Amino acid sequence: MGSRLRIAVLALIASFFLSGCVNYDVGVNFSSQTSGEIVQQIRLGEQLTSFSDAVAQAWLQSIQKRSRSLGGRTRRINPQELLVKIPFSNGAELAEKFNAFFQPVPQSDEDKTGIPELRSQLHLSQNNFLLIERDRLRLDVDLRPLSVISANGNVLISPGELLTLQFRLNTPWGAKQVEAIGAEAQQQGKQLVWKLKSGAENHLEAVFWVPSSLGIGTVAIALLVLAGFLLHAQLFPSVGLEDSDRSSSTV
Repeated sequence: MGSRLRIAVLALIASFFLSGCVNYDVGVNFSSQTSGEIVQQIRLGEQLTSFSDAVAQAWLQSIQKRSRSLGGRTRRINPQELLVKIPFSNGAELAEKFNAFFQPVPQSDEDKTGIPELRSQLHLSQNNFLLIERDRLRLDVDLRPLSVISANGNVLISPGELLTLQFRLNTPWGAKQVEAIGAEAQQQGKQLVWKLKSGAENHLEAVFWVPSSLGIGTVAIALLVLAGFLLHAQLFPSVGLEDSDRSSSTV
């Protein structure tokens, strides 16, 4: 009986103080086939910082530490807001860094903040068609750990009150959603934005095209070589004939 009362009291306190406590915005920006960055913007509500500022700041510091280990940079916009940017040079590096960030190694007791970590898995498949590349992005995010559940399995706090999470995909020519489970998509120009459902498993897939810099470079070199041959033939048309006459005379 005492444990149930304790859970109920904790749930009441949490629902009061932590309403809308964290806004987490994650974006993947593809500038080109060979460059891009993972952008994260975390905003903490005043309720959370006033209720447990030490825990909140420890969590932000752990995010900063993790991003720097992946070659990223961070900026504290204000005490409650953090901006993180992690660059990548290709699709494989994107998946590697994204998954490393959101599936960190087990923390030591000193590093633990008590705030549930987001668990996700990103996969990117790429098909090159010489001048353009077709990419298919799949993302699975498990937000079930955000639920506060009683001993009998009832949800005490709606996870949506604890965390608002959005995932953004920015590409040169825009992206098209293929599938979404849990998450709700919205098209904003070339940007595709999903609002993820807290307390549930989220799955989303999208397809997009990007210019192939390698293919374009190869075609450009081939055209330059061909243009060189044609220009040489026009400027020196007699060279080929003279060489032909000399060969005939020799015979």
